[in-house]
Amino acid sequence: MKIFGPLYERTITWARHRHAPAYLFGLSFVEAIIFPVMPEVMLAPMCVAKPQRAFWFATLSLAGSMLGALVGYALGHYAFEAIKPLFASLGMLDSIEAGIRIVQAKMAESPWAVFTFLVLGGFMPIPMKIFTWASGIVGVPMLQYILSMAIGRGKRVFLLAAAIRIGGPRAETALRRYIEPIGWAALLLLAALVAWLVWKAKFAA
Repeated sequence: MKIFGPLYERTITWARHRHAPAYLFGLSFVEAIIFPVMPEVMLAPMCVAKPQRAFWFATLSLAGSMLGALVGYALGHYAFEAIKPLFASLGMLDSIEAGIRIVQAKMAESPWAVFTFLVLGGFMPIPMKIFTWASGIVGVPMLQYILSMAIGRGKRVFLLAAAIRIGGPRAETALRRYIEPIGWAALLLLAALVAWLVWKAKFAA
């Protein structure tokens, strides 16, 4: 069953739209707060469509993510209890609460232990909102939080942009050819990581 190929072709069309940079910034912003789709889904086709602007697109995505990370932190800190039913209805509450328990365990070690964890978490294909809300609820120090979000998300988007910029047409050809197995592998990896996150949180508790 082909799912990711048609989605990729549709996204390539969106990526060539004149407002695509604004859409990428907006997607990166809301993904850090609540939206379930990671910005790489749009960033990659945009870099493929215009590889000479790959690093500019990565910068836009990072800027949107950082702004969203600040909003997610603030909402986690001040409004989590009020918005719990919304996350429950979206099926995200268990993942966020699992993230909270892990961040709490790292905070008990030291602020820089949680910094290292958040940097590593930012590089994994785990929704960013899990970490932004958990960090706000637990109260991760702002210095460690900002640095970890910038490094964790930054290396993801810039490594992706660099790979496509250097690979050029070969990267596009490879992506089109292997998009289905890549997509399914990413879904399986995400499911495994979420399962590990929940197990780790229960073990830590």
